[in-house]
Amino acid sequence: MTATTDAPGPLLRTWGAAAGPAALRVALRPPADALPLLPAARRDVWGAGADAAAPAAAPAADGATLRAVVDRATRERGTPWPQPTASGFARYARDGDRVGYEAAVFERQRRLTRAVVAAAVTLDDAWLDEVVDGTVGLCEQSSWCWPAHDDTRARHGAFLPTVTDPFLDLGAGEVAAQLAWTVHLLGPELEARTPGLLARVRHEVRARVLTPYRTRRDWHWLGLDGDVHNWNPWILGDVVTAALVLEDDEHVRAEVVAAALVDVDRYAASLPADGAVDEGFGYWWNGAARLLELLEVVEHATGGALDPAGIPPLAEVVAFPHRMHLGGPWYLNLADGPARPGDDLPWQVLHRWGRRLGVPEAVAHAAAHRRPGAPAADEVPGLGRLLRAVTDPAWCGAVPGASPLVRDVWLPSTQVLLARPAADDSRVVLAVKGGHNGEHHNHDDVGSVVVALGGVPVLVDPGRPTYTAVTFGPDRYTLWPMQSGWHDVPVVRGHEQGHGAQHAARDVRARLDDRVAELSLDLAAAYPPAAGVGTWRRTARLDRATGAVTVREEWSDLAAATGAAGPTRLHWVVAGEVAALGPGRAELVGLAGAAIVLTWDAAAAHPDVEDRPLDDPLLVDVWGDRLRRLSLTLVEPAASGSFTLHLEVPA
Repeated sequence: MTATTDAPGPLLRTWGAAAGPAALRVALRPPADALPLLPAARRDVWGAGADAAAPAAAPAADGATLRAVVDRATRERGTPWPQPTASGFARYARDGDRVGYEAAVFERQRRLTRAVVAAAVTLDDAWLDEVVDGTVGLCEQSSWCWPAHDDTRARHGAFLPTVTDPFLDLGAGEVAAQLAWTVHLLGPELEARTPGLLARVRHEVRARVLTPYRTRRDWHWLGLDGDVHNWNPWILGDVVTAALVLEDDEHVRAEVVAAALVDVDRYAASLPADGAVDEGFGYWWNGAARLLELLEVVEHATGGALDPAGIPPLAEVVAFPHRMHLGGPWYLNLADGPARPGDDLPWQVLHRWGRRLGVPEAVAHAAAHRRPGAPAADEVPGLGRLLRAVTDPAWCGAVPGASPLVRDVWLPSTQVLLARPAADDSRVVLAVKGGHNGEHHNHDDVGSVVVALGGVPVLVDPGRPTYTAVTFGPDRYTLWPMQSGWHDVPVVRGHEQGHGAQHAARDVRARLDDRVAELSLDLAAAYPPAAGVGTWRRTARLDRATGAVTVREEWSDLAAATGAAGPTRLHWVVAGEVAALGPGRAELVGLAGAAIVLTWDAAAAHPDVEDRPLDDPLLVDVWGDRLRRLSLTLVEPAASGSFTLHLEVPA
């Protein structure tokens, strides 16, 4: 592998030579003991956990979870395995669809995960055979790469995977890690049942993951160009897991782990001191959380020689999820993240690291999602996450309580503010975002405002639709949810915001005290030069005593616009109903029934409402069948002027 000249990040500054290949050859535990999980041969863990509590040398795996997973596995055993098809893979190149193929891939992997758990619980030959079938099915799958990521078309002109030139992406990494966890848990039993299976697994993982990682350095997710994102810790965590278990050459094994630590250090170095993630809460789980999981695997594999304690800014990173919480199942969504994530998040990761780093709010926030007696996890987030959850007694026994709602959050690195009248008071939540329009999974949303009532968003950011070929291509901003026109920001003289990091907030000022929470920022640079905006200062303020919100616009030098000019509008995307609309006044009723009244100078702006029917399943799942856009069209704004919108909750 080619050496890197990167300056050390927080990991290598902490660990130094102990993270190098020479030290790792000595420090790494043998493959059979490399992962932080006791194998299925430990019946005090897996046998007792499946049936009833029993005295054991180690905590038994959570019985409720195991029974639920085995029950699902039992219902499907004997049915055909999901079969990803070549035509399904080729659809991405033909018409941009990636969902059909990926759905078959994901369900195949989830079925294997369920079979692995059933085999660990029972050690029954029939279940071991089911695991063998699923494992070989993955080994015979032409590609582990998801079609949207494969570079086969660019490099080879092919619509189908080029098996001699595999692409190492999230999908390939996830399969390699799943096979590693499977072998770690059941390796001796599987090999005894089907000799030669483990050699096949090692061959496929080397060919598709370890060798491509060692021989190519043009993977965009390495971040060698300075743009490092969530793929980096996700893939590298999978690479490390696979190498620790499935690479039996100790020199290669140490080399891969050492190189991965250099590469993931690039991601760790990119994390800001305030712990913010520009992709938002939804991507925290497959970015920052993946880094945390990699670190705990490495700590175990080195017998504690590489201890992540004290590495900055991990405690701030662990605090990020609860800081983005609006209330109930709702979160401040940025970029492609959903405002209401699914129920299958791996909360045990947050719980474990909150305990580890002494962040009690994070522990409480995670525990609020634990239901005593219910399964502690499921197979959707992956085999490794499921196995770690069911063998974490603190998580399985966590007692839920109220999730802490902090009064103020100000993240200067991403220029995100979230505020309430007081801690644990979610009557009104104001969130404002500055930043720029070149962020990861970016939407054009500089200056966007979100207002939630009772923790439920009413003035909202729609989030993203289902991913297709358009989502990450040159036509991304033809998709309406990515456009600034469908975020709560101005359209200035007919111009929406531009794309790219140069379109950014300027002169950003946050004020947080016992009277108000406020973010003030100049939006002028977010718009293209043709808009001719000298300054456009937006100030969003929450009055803590009354719960009222005001959003004030102040502009200057609009007369400098060039080319065709259109109306200047202030857009507000509404989840719920516009119950009443008239001159200078609108009444909104949110999804949970809470009302808010908007008032403005009736002579300064004319209102209208547009319905946006929703048919994309991701958007429908969050918002229902439609969103609405309230537009306030300013009446012939002068070159300089101001406008104020008042938002109040009726008594």
